[in-house]
Amino acid sequence: MSDLSPGRTATEIVPAISVMDLSHSFKGHQALNQVAFSVMPQTLHGFVGPNGAGKTTTLKVICTLLKPNWGKVQVFGHDVGRESVSVRKRIGFMPDHFSMYRQMTVFEYLDFFAAAYGLSMGQRDQVIHDVLTLTDMDGRRNDLISGLSRGMQQRVSLARVLVHDPDLLLLDEPASGLDPRARIELMEILRELRRMGKTIFISSHILSELAELCDSVTIIDRGQVRFSGPMDALLDNSQDHPTYNLKLASVEAHVIERLRSLAGVEEVSEPEVATGRDFVIQLSAETSANSFLASVLTLEVPIVAFSQQRRHLNQAFMDLTSRGVRT
Repeated sequence: MSDLSPGRTATEIVPAISVMDLSHSFKGHQALNQVAFSVMPQTLHGFVGPNGAGKTTTLKVICTLLKPNWGKVQVFGHDVGRESVSVRKRIGFMPDHFSMYRQMTVFEYLDFFAAAYGLSMGQRDQVIHDVLTLTDMDGRRNDLISGLSRGMQQRVSLARVLVHDPDLLLLDEPASGLDPRARIELMEILRELRRMGKTIFISSHILSELAELCDSVTIIDRGQVRFSGPMDALLDNSQDHPTYNLKLASVEAHVIERLRSLAGVEEVSEPEVATGRDFVIQLSAETSANSFLASVLTLEVPIVAFSQQRRHLNQAFMDLTSRGVRT
């Protein structure tokens, strides 16, 4: 299926999701206020924010379940309002609180949804085998859903999302309620889906896992986007005062003093007993890592390790969002 809309050239890539100036209110309550971001195809994009930030409302609009008061949302170039049928063919939505037909077997449940998507009986058998293999649930195909653990039900729900082979997966808190092992295994499944060419848009509160999993991220707070872009750009601490970890073979007093005297060095934190020979170096915004390293080499002390210090996603989240729960 082509992702080229009229007037585009073959070199232009249509975003998997394009949200432009999106606003929505519920009975006078402003849930979304001029929200704008985009998600590129075949990437894994995190969508995070405090409770009440507008995440679920945004997801419902993208899924064609809610018509916004204002703005424009496209999925692979298709308008979610005017072309909802085309959009639904290309998306798979897994809500936070999903309902399942608990008295069905796993196979019966997936067969029901595959039939609803218009797959023939022969197609359904093969597709169900494939999605159960991918989610490592093929051995439970004849088990009743009511007898499955929360983690296994999550896998079956994900398999259900995949039966019509959507290009875009929209997952709302897919790891909610899972034990650590089940979360890790779910993340591996999502990585495999990305390798298969799927675009994955995941809303989650488990920030540590999103930092390792996602290519890009959007942070929303009080109905407004606070950041949207590559994960590396969010975690990069170099915007104002780049900070680096430097490990030298010697921590003698004269080495520390000479480090502080180097051009562009604003601050040097001396190694603590626990860290051994690790310095934390803060440079001026104009000083490059290359020029600093060239200066360090003049000290004639062997460099053991050198790396840029990155902030954790938790810290970035706290810096960009407001205190309290929005009412």
